[in-house]
Amino acid sequence: MRMNSDLRQKARRVTALLEEAYPRALCSLESTDPFQLLAATRLSAQCTDARVNLVTPALFRKYPTPEAMARADLEDVESIIRSCGFYHTKARDLVEMSRQLCELHGGKVPESMEALTALPGVGRKTANLIRGDIFGLPAVVTDTHLIRIANLLGLVSTKDPLKVETQLRALLEPEKSNAFCHRCVLHGRAVCVARRPNCAACTLAGECDYFSNTEGGVS
Repeated sequence: MRMNSDLRQKARRVTALLEEAYPRALCSLESTDPFQLLAATRLSAQCTDARVNLVTPALFRKYPTPEAMARADLEDVESIIRSCGFYHTKARDLVEMSRQLCELHGGKVPESMEALTALPGVGRKTANLIRGDIFGLPAVVTDTHLIRIANLLGLVSTKDPLKVETQLRALLEPEKSNAFCHRCVLHGRAVCVARRPNCAACTLAGECDYFSNTEGGVS
């Protein structure tokens, strides 16, 4: 890996390019409040955001709050979210998470990393998304798109989510880190697709180690 000062400059250039390409850096999960975003993010594990967005309207009509979800019949929640996959575990986590939100946090989604990751089914990726999108805190959400693109660019040299988070925190401007992650997801879906990246159309090609090291990058 290059010296951090060089990588920080590169990260700033990549950030600017992504800002230009994707002005609206929004989470693709649809929600109307912190609880709904937390629940939707739990459902998104091993599932597409598009599928989650098809499922959550019915779920939140019936169980719109932590109080309602905490009292939910587990089998009913399972039946609603079945198409999201791993529905037994996800339903159990949603109900227990809601119960803990009510009992420990007054029905509110907590802000701290420690409190969030203590909730059932909530890891650092989900916690960072909530901290960034809901509380406006610096956050690095280690989505698979982010991990892949950061490695291709040469900003990181690991696929371990915690190491990626730690390394990117050292490179990204804190106030732009959360939006950077959302933009990488958008770029990963639109251009830098897994196993078939469209380098010819990539706005990041000039900054990308993968591109410069492949035949397409040779002038």
